[in-house]
Order: sequence, then C-alpha cells, then structure tokens
Amino acid sequence: MSSNVPIAHGDITAPTPQNTPLNQAPIAQGLSRPTVPDISEDNEAEDDGETSGLPPGAQAAMLGLVQGRLADLVGKSSGYIESLPVEVKKSIEALKGVQVKQNELQNQYKRECLELEKKYLELQKPLYERRSAIVSGTSQATDEEIEAGIQASIKDDPEYASPAKDASGTPAAIPEFWLTALRNHVGLSEIITERDAGALKHLTDVRLSYISNDEPKPGFKISFYFGPNEYFENEVLEKTYLYQEEVGYSGDFVYDRAIGTEIKWKEDKDLTKEFEIKKQRNKNTNRTRLVRKAKPTESFFNFFYPPGPPSDDEDIDDEELEELEEKLEMDYQIGEDLKEKIIPRAIDYFTGKALEYDMLEEDDDDFDELDDEDDEGQFDDDDSDSDNEPPARRRGPPKGRGGGGAGTVNPEECKNQ
Repeated sequence: MSSNVPIAHGDITAPTPQNTPLNQAPIAQGLSRPTVPDISEDNEAEDDGETSGLPPGAQAAMLGLVQGRLADLVGKSSGYIESLPVEVKKSIEALKGVQVKQNELQNQYKRECLELEKKYLELQKPLYERRSAIVSGTSQATDEEIEAGIQASIKDDPEYASPAKDASGTPAAIPEFWLTALRNHVGLSEIITERDAGALKHLTDVRLSYISNDEPKPGFKISFYFGPNEYFENEVLEKTYLYQEEVGYSGDFVYDRAIGTEIKWKEDKDLTKEFEIKKQRNKNTNRTRLVRKAKPTESFFNFFYPPGPPSDDEDIDDEELEELEEKLEMDYQIGEDLKEKIIPRAIDYFTGKALEYDMLEEDDDDFDELDDEDDEGQFDDDDSDSDNEPPARRRGPPKGRGGGGAGTVNPEECKNQ
C-alpha cells in the first residue's frame, strides 16, 4: 500500500494533473528564441575556440566539465539582490506579498473549477448508468439512441453505412467491452498481460467519483466493478488519487499520493506473482525437496499497489530516485487518462476511434522532443541516412492533455461561473 508521506524528497517533483509528465519550456512550444546568446550558445562558442583541436572524447569531457560547473551555480545567489539599496529590497518584499495574494486567488480558482467538475459529473451520472445498462444488456437501446449514434458516425465519415440498419432483433450486450476499451489505450495496452485478460473479461464498469469536501485533501477515485470471477473476491477495486491542499508553482493541483485497494486473491490466482518450483537439498541428509516460490511479475493489477513516495529521511540514491519518479509519473498519468479520456469516451476506445487522437498526440510529443534536441544542437543539418528515420516511439502513456470529459474544465467556463 502507498505511504502516507507527501512527495517531497530531493529533486523529485510530483507531476500535476495537467502536465504529467512535465511540459516543455515555452521555447520548445514555438515561441521566438532570445536575441541574447544563452548559456548553451556561449558554450558552443567557447568550445569552438578551446576544444576544436581536441579529440572527440576530450571535447565531450571538457564540455561536461563546463556544464557541471554551470549546474553547480543553479540556485546560488549572484549577489545582485544583496547589492540593491534597502528601499529597493523593501519593494521586492512587497512584490512577494502581492504574489501571496495572487497565489491565494489561484488556489481558490482551482478549487472552484474542481467543484464545477463535480457538478457536471453529477449531471452525467444518468448517462453513465444508461451506458452501463446497454453494455450489460440489462436494458435495450432505444431507436432514438441508435439513430443518434448512426448520425454521429456519419458526421465523422459521410460514407459511413451502419450495419445496425440491416440487423434484425433487439440490441444485445457487448462482450468484453471494458477489456477492449482498456486495451485500446496506448499506455494500458502495454501493462495488460494475457493472464490479466482472463480477469478483465469480468470487468463490468469503470466509474469516476470525487473525494468529499469533508476530507482534508481533494482528489478523485476510479472504481472498477467486477462480476463473479475465479481470481479474486472483491466486487469493486478502487484507486484513489489525492492532490496536495495547495496548488503548485504552475498554478495547477499537484498529485500528493495514490491509494489502491487490497486485492483478496483466491488461492493460486494472484496475477501479480509468478510461481516457480525449485529443488532444495538438505546439507545434512542430502535429501531433496520441491519448494514453491513466488516472485513479482508484470500485471495490470499492480496498478492497485501504487509506488509510495519516499520519506525525507529515507536514504535513496539518484538512480533509484529517478526510477521511482518515472513510476510515479506513469501511475499518475494512467489515473489521469482514465479520468479524462477512457471513462468519458469509453465507446471511442472500444471502437478504436480514440486511438487516432492518441496517436496524433504522441506524434506531436515526438516532434516536440525532436525540436528540443535541435535547439540543443544535438542534430546537424547533414544529409545522413538518419534524417530519413522516423522518430522513436515514446513508450508508456501519452502526456495528459484532457479528453473532454467531466474532468476537463475550460478555464473560461470557470471564470464565467
């Protein structure tokens, strides 16, 4: 289970709901470059003059040394503020006081937007219940609903010909609806194993709810409803995401931690473990015996055992910290995509329509990454064969951009409330 300690350790930064992983700097988004040379340009000029005659390995070492020294200066005072007259320093402190008021208003604004999300989720609940009834076959679809769906498809594709017009009989339940929808999400498809599919075939619904205002921290909950199955006893598996009480520096809610349901696995059915038989030999009697051992394995159901943020007094090296940060970002991103995309647009993920938009987003991310590398001078304008190679695909969930569901709130709408 997750730790109750907020994320705050060393250089680790909790992702925010709107920018998980963290977005690129404004320059990478197409804004004009500064006319004054930046540090990297100065380094290039210095490198041309002092290291051009050195072997490539020596040049890299020299450049790394310079960059390391520059990194050591980050966050350290240049002495400029300290050198200003005391009257100017008072004005600076006053500006900090003004910023405090701005931060308070921003926090209030985001809280009100969260209340707006809750309001529209309540309005959508009857539609989600209707969707669940149609998926399960407990209620027949109406002619009006079928016709509205056909017209929506024709709007996307004027040549669309619905097979429903020629079908006879009444609409039926949709088998493996949620398993298919989850598998059609770029990130989730990579963590759902064939072993998981046997259990996820029994998934009947996925619902979103918000943490009560009575709780100290805001957040949301994803609930997975299952029918009777041979794997676990739980009827509902839940994942709760909590935000920090105050908005982050970017002005958005910052994830604090995630809490998952403890799964009550039936005997020998734990999908998060693999069992192997090993021989053990007794040193004294020389007799052997078979021992059954369990080891962790990849599974979608590890989603309900989220990584815990490190505590301040926990001794953890940089490599472990980076690995933990990647796991946290992945976990938060999946939760965000379930909230913003998959739950409100489940039919689009079932049919595969949503994949078109997800892949477009991923392509945009790849081009952003290429632009960043270009800005850093890592690509040369030569005619090598590598220019014709497609960008490498980024594994894992795409960056969170909202999916137009109940969890997505237009800031302008918030202002007009």
